[in-house]
Parts: sequence; C-alpha cells; structure tokens
Amino acid sequence: MTEKTEDKGGTGQEFPGFDPKSVEAYMVKDPHALAMNVARALENLGKAASEWLKPRESGEIVDSAADPMTDLVKTLSKVTEYWISDPKRTLEAQTLLFSSYMGIWMRSLSRFSGQPVELAPEMLPNDKRFADPDWVKNPFFAFLKQVYLVTASWAEKLVSDAEGLDEHTRHKAAFYVKQITAALSPVNFALTNPEIYRETIATSGANLVAGMKMLAEDIAAGGGELRLRHTDATKFAIGHNLALTPGKVIAQSDICEILQYEPSTETVLKRPLMIVPPWINKFYILDLNPQKSFIKWCVDQGHTVFVISWVNPDKRHARKDWESYMREGIDFALTTIEKATGEKQVNAVGYCVGGTLLAATLAYHAKQKNRRIASATFLTTQVDFTHAGDLKVFVDEEQIAAIEKQMDAAGFLEGSKMATAFNMLRASELIWPYVVNNYLRGQEPPPFDLLYWNSDSTRMAAANHAYYLRNCYLSNNLSKGEMKLGGKLVSLKDIKIPVYNLATREDHIAPPKSVFLGSSLFGGPVDFVLTGSGHIAGVVNPPDKQKYQYWTGGKVKGDFEDWFAKAEESKGSWWPHWHQWIEAKDDAQVPARKPGGSALNAIADAPGTYVLARI
Repeated sequence: MTEKTEDKGGTGQEFPGFDPKSVEAYMVKDPHALAMNVARALENLGKAASEWLKPRESGEIVDSAADPMTDLVKTLSKVTEYWISDPKRTLEAQTLLFSSYMGIWMRSLSRFSGQPVELAPEMLPNDKRFADPDWVKNPFFAFLKQVYLVTASWAEKLVSDAEGLDEHTRHKAAFYVKQITAALSPVNFALTNPEIYRETIATSGANLVAGMKMLAEDIAAGGGELRLRHTDATKFAIGHNLALTPGKVIAQSDICEILQYEPSTETVLKRPLMIVPPWINKFYILDLNPQKSFIKWCVDQGHTVFVISWVNPDKRHARKDWESYMREGIDFALTTIEKATGEKQVNAVGYCVGGTLLAATLAYHAKQKNRRIASATFLTTQVDFTHAGDLKVFVDEEQIAAIEKQMDAAGFLEGSKMATAFNMLRASELIWPYVVNNYLRGQEPPPFDLLYWNSDSTRMAAANHAYYLRNCYLSNNLSKGEMKLGGKLVSLKDIKIPVYNLATREDHIAPPKSVFLGSSLFGGPVDFVLTGSGHIAGVVNPPDKQKYQYWTGGKVKGDFEDWFAKAEESKGSWWPHWHQWIEAKDDAQVPARKPGGSALNAIADAPGTYVLARI
C-alpha cells in the first residue's frame, strides 16, 4: 500500500505507507514457548560469560592498557573536551542534533497518521544493513533508522569540525566513531531489527537459543576471547581442498620452508620465480583451489615457482627480527633456488608485508652488489607509509610500547590481535553481519574458502613485529633512507632493477595512493598498475573469471588522482599483463625442472608442515 506526498517539486514521487496488517508478523503466537526459549538463551549467554571470565580469573588472560578501548576513551575525550569547553559550542552541537530529531519525530507522526509527508533524504543509500522493506514501511523501524543515521552523521561531524586536534588524533577519533556507530546500529539487536524480530517471533526464540550457544562455543574456541566464525571451518582442510598445487618442500630454516612446485609444461622460463608472501596469515591465499590459484596459474604459464612458507612463530622465535627474516627467509630461499636450478638470478614477487621485506632486502642487496634478483613485482605493497590508511590508528608511541610489553612477556603477538585489527577496518562487512547471522539468527555461516584463510591467523615474532611497526608505520624509515640493515643505512633509490608495482583500488590495508607514492622512490624503471577490488580479491583474480579491470598509464609522477585520470582501463585480470611484462625482461626457455633438481631431496609434500600450525 502506498500513498502520494504533495507534489511540491512536480516529481510525482511516491512514498511507502503503513499497512496495519504487517503488525501481525510482530505478534507473539506462543508466549509460553517464547518465554522458555528466552530462558534457554539466557542460560547459554551465562555459559558464554563463564567462558570469558574463566581465563581472566585464573590469570591466563590479563587485559592490559594495550586494549583498544583504553585508547578509544582517551582519543574521544579530546574531541569531547573541545565541544564542552565552550558553552556556545556545546549549545550549537546540541541544537544541531535535537533539531534533526524533531524533524524525524514530526515526519514520523505525520506518516503514522496517514498525512502526506516528504521523507528525509537517505544518508546511506546503498547500505545493505537496511535492505529489509520494513526499515521504510514500518513507522517504528523507519524512525529508528532515521535516528540512527542522523546520530551517526552528527557524531562524525563533531570529529571533523573539532579544532585543535593533530592529524593523528583526528584520524583515530574518526575511526573510533565509525566503530562505535557500526556497533550501535539497530540492525545489531534483536528487538530493533525487523527481520530478526520477525524470526524470533516465528521460531518462538529458538534462533536466540542457537545463537547464544554458538557465542559460548566461539568464546571457548578463542580461549576466553571471541573467535568470530566467518565460515564453516569443518568444510576445509589444508592439503585436501586448499593449497592443492603439487610440489615439494625442498629446504627448511627456523623461520620458513621453501616450496618448489611440479612443472606442468615441457619447457619453463629459464629464470625461476620466487614468491615472498606476508607472514601475517598464510601463503595459500595464492593457492586456495585450482580454479583461483595464482601459484598454479604461474606454473601453467611455464614458471618454475618457489614459495616461502613462513613459520607460525612461538616463544622460540621471539628474537627473530627483520634482518633474520631477510637472511633466513629471502636469502635462504635464493640460495635454495640456486642449488635446485643452477640459476643465479630470479624474478621475485612480494605480497603485502612480504613485499616490504623484499624491498628492504633489495636495498640491502644493492649495497652489497648482490644481483641475484633480476626483477621485482610488488603486490599491494607499501614502502612509504605516509598514507597507510586506518591501520595507522593503532600505531603511535604509546600503543607500540604497550604492544612491545605484551610481546616481551609472550615472545610473540597473538594472531587474534592482528585479525581483530584487520576486521575492524571493515567492521560493517567482517564483524557485525556475522554477529547478526551467528548470534541473533543462530545460523552457521556457509563455507567460504577465502574467509577460512582469513580466520587462519598467525602469530608475530616479537622482535620482527616491533621492528616493522617502528621502522615502517611509526617512523617511515624505509622511505626516508633511514632503515638500518646489516649495520648500514639502506635506500630504495639504490634499487635499479625493473619493478612491477600493483595496487588495488579499494584497498583498506595498502591504499593505492600509498602504493603510488612508494613507486616514485625506486631508482629504476617502475610500471605502476592499478586493479579493481581490494587487498585480496584484486590480487586473486583469475583471467577466466573476467572480473574487475586494471589500469595502466605513464610514468609514476605527480599525484595518484592525476595518474588515474589519464590511465588506460583494460577489462579482466592483471595476471596476463604481468606475465607479458616478465617475458619481456627475459623469455629464455629451458627443459622443465623437477623439485630440488639433482642437489636437494624433498623433505615433505607441498604445502609443507609450517602452514598447518594453527593458533
């Protein structure tokens, strides 16, 4: 049922009206069954609370000042101080909010009484959270939605309009406000989400019983911390339906295994390919399954592929620092590749922080006149951290000192801490929809290989992680030429080899503006390429899917926005474009090589043993 508003603008726009029959869906059919299930749900909630309290009471978990909540309160108090320090500013802020509320209230009363009314413009027109029709049709839920959107917008405006804040504090405040408003959305509560409310009535609360049971299980699985499930983990096993490309582990150090993959072509490129993945999560993001495996695709194009599989560190690795990862990781891999193939030069690929380590290693190699790496490909890699995005929220002297204190005690940073930080970057996609689905609907999330990988977190070795945070995010030493390796300062300008630098357009971790700026710091030729989607989907984009697009352009100079405005768009995956770039550097072929060659024996089948360790 609809009713027309007064056509003040001559548009004839129609707005949904209120259908009293829709109230039936919200009427309790079986009060006794609902009461019993609510009691069961509360019992399961009590079990969840017990699972949370148990390790804290025993001292296994000690919540410290490094908790983001502490920094949130301190940061937002600076915004609050600005607005309450002047009565005129306080009144201005209050008036802005309450006038908006009054407008919503008057429109809601008019709609409820059936009078023609103009609806307030949508502030989040494509917000999937409010897809249910009752967010518009039902006056109660429509009112809640509008109040929420107005309040969220008002809170963000308080941050943006507050004067006297330094850039870092304003960035943190804006980020924390978004986290709070995302958490307080009416979508996230059973009584204020029309879809969940209807489902609760229809099932007499059975959904809440199942949801609270799942909540208790997830806290128990996290050892007292919530391990939010994003997928049905029982449907996946590494080496069985993930990481299936045939190969062997041909060498092992304290911090990594070196994998070489079986060839699938009669001849291969003479120059081997070495892949340096991040140690935050695991390498098999590049080998999820045969249909979207970058590793398998490279093998099928005639590359002899070697991959570094990093150890999931524990207390034994506490003192393994950035230089250890360079020498016992990248340099160890280069030595292994030469033994296995006889080749003294390789093409190298570095992904995310693996790319940052690769860039630092190349700068160090340049000082040593080491030419073992002939070309470098960087995938969503930052070497300059000026525009490093929302992860910088978690990096300042006080927070790093607190993290270092935690790591000194344990020898590592728990993988769950990093996983939470990454999920917070996209809380409206990676946290709250799963809270609603799992704990309010009581539904198990469907199997999804990418989200299984995302949940397969790794720990961070204390010395390595502290070095990374301080030298990259905090001080930006690599871009300044102030990073010290092997007792020497290293400079990106010394890297003269060809570079293929890939950024993804919607990246929350390595924003394209940041990657673009870093491109200008290398001393040799750089091909900057931008691809669609984000940090993972933009990279893992097989050609046969014909998804997204990529942009290529001229020299890396000026601003990213100016480069993008002139860039040439091509449909589909960047993979073939990259392969052509590799072949243009050296397309010499040799007979296909078996893992290890004649010099090295296989230690284990791919994907190896290090990748199997879970936290």
